[in-house]
Amino acid sequence: MPAPHLSLPPTDRVLSPLTGWTRAHWEALADRQLEALVPYATPGFAQYRLPGRASWSGVVSDGLEGFARSFLLASFRIAGAGGDVDPRLVERYAQGLTTGTDRRPGTGLDGEAWPELTDCSQQMVEAASIAIGLHETRPWIWDKLDSRVQERIVDWFSGFVGGRTWDNNWRLFQVVSEQFLASVGAPYSQEDIDGGLDRIEDWYVGDGWYTDGDGRNFDYYIGWAMHLYPLLWARMAGPDGDGGRAKVYRERLSQFLTTYPHFFSGDGAPVHQGRSLTYRFAATAPVWMGALADCTPLEPGLTRRLASGTARHFVERGVPDERGLLPLGWYGTFLPTTQPYSGPASPYWASKGFLGLLLPADHPVWTEREAQLPVEKSEQYTALPAPGWLLHGTPHDGIVRLINHGSDHNPLEGPATDDPHYAKLAYSTATAPESAPHAWQRTVDNHVALIAEDGTPSRRRRIHPISCEGRVASSRHDAQLPGFDEEFPIESTTVLHGPWEIRVHRVQAPEGVTVREGGYAVADETSVHAERGPGWALTRTESGVTSAVVALHGWDEESGIAREVEANAYGPHSATPYLRSTGHPTGSGVHVTLAVLTRDVVHPQALRESISCVADPGDARQVRITFPDGGTVTV
Repeated sequence: MPAPHLSLPPTDRVLSPLTGWTRAHWEALADRQLEALVPYATPGFAQYRLPGRASWSGVVSDGLEGFARSFLLASFRIAGAGGDVDPRLVERYAQGLTTGTDRRPGTGLDGEAWPELTDCSQQMVEAASIAIGLHETRPWIWDKLDSRVQERIVDWFSGFVGGRTWDNNWRLFQVVSEQFLASVGAPYSQEDIDGGLDRIEDWYVGDGWYTDGDGRNFDYYIGWAMHLYPLLWARMAGPDGDGGRAKVYRERLSQFLTTYPHFFSGDGAPVHQGRSLTYRFAATAPVWMGALADCTPLEPGLTRRLASGTARHFVERGVPDERGLLPLGWYGTFLPTTQPYSGPASPYWASKGFLGLLLPADHPVWTEREAQLPVEKSEQYTALPAPGWLLHGTPHDGIVRLINHGSDHNPLEGPATDDPHYAKLAYSTATAPESAPHAWQRTVDNHVALIAEDGTPSRRRRIHPISCEGRVASSRHDAQLPGFDEEFPIESTTVLHGPWEIRVHRVQAPEGVTVREGGYAVADETSVHAERGPGWALTRTESGVTSAVVALHGWDEESGIAREVEANAYGPHSATPYLRSTGHPTGSGVHVTLAVLTRDVVHPQALRESISCVADPGDARQVRITFPDGGTVTV
């Protein structure tokens, strides 16, 4: 249930049998967040300086971020209500625009002025939100501003013209900001706009998927940035000014949305993968955008059910908090979920998840009965070759799991790093990776590692996809060990079968090295139950989320439990089951693991005895797996 500080309307189980939420719930949630920011506003409302860890851009930039990202939310609320909102809301943001662009000394408010737009500055990100907000609220804010204030706003935005941004989704911040300049008759560069839109064509990889810049950068930015901004730009440019691009963007978003609902669990949680997860509700932005741009393949009731389910998921877990604020984290404050660029106002990009308020109250997404998510209907297997992912969802427990054989957030060439939100073999809607630095050094969960003599585990940095089709996906990465110049390839294949993952690892390693594989890390507020036996280990939360690993081939009988504290976004106490094998033979070896994440009762020894795994005598690399239901697969 929502915390007592958040007052929501009564649920409507006729219109919304699955979530109970209506448009009124979204409006109440938006109003609560906007009102909660007021105590943190500077005197002229140009900045919102929120409590929490500062970003690397500093307090003034963070204050601008508070204004810009909350203005995005305010603009959806104002425009969606046709201006029929508390007039103080409009006045606050009009005053903030006036103050933030006033750089005259001696005004008494000059300390609130926004930093100028310079190449690759954080201000560029925030300017895009302001541009969108100004466009959507034009009759209520821009058109009523004094002409001198309008000129100052134009002067501030003009820092984009001819400017340089980072070569990723940032190109689109320049596109929408300069299109706003064009829409108000101010000087702008069509070359900048065309150049940014042309550049994202280099990152389109098919089936509705982009990569965010060069490399294999797949995460929620594809939905809340790469699909979102081009269509917001098209709303500004209009059908006579989009040059036919909008049609292409709508077709791509439609393709993307055909599988996007498969990322969401029955309880509304999105798969916990990628960076900037503290934006939370923003994961629903592309679903709303599909309805707004009239290009969605989803029935209206599914659009609302998905979005409302996600919003309700966080509300029921204390987001926003007792102050009405969005803390840096997933549920409560949890800084390992964030990045160094994240400041105390960064979570307010969650505003993108309120895009649906721009749809009129009589739109079908608000008036049609909720429809079930894919995971609520039947067992789901979804192959996504573009990012190299498999998704599988089980309706009896509502869990969705993402098998990662393609996204590593690294450039295509040059030095590579690893990150707990990209490097893991799997992610889910019921778990988070162990991402605190002390746990990440050990990197046990959802990772296969070679262990050096000093205990250092190898890393999974650059992922090389091999295949992704049906219920099977494969990739390769090159493991590095201290004391060795060469790299040791590990080829991994995952086969899905119900809630099970069969992981086959073909390992090239020096003689005698230890090989280790961990399952999912489960976390809880108090403690995590653990059991282990010969060739298996299991961890279970109080709520019944269970993670297990079972040795099927190539492992010793050794198993273990890796416990952590304050390492996981899902709770302060976490634990991961793992298998370990010492004395690897010279050259290649095959290790086969059954990994389970479920809310069922799990009997690991029975599973081990009921699943047959046999290596081909003529070719040890060929492994035949037979399941209890008689199904077989050869990997």
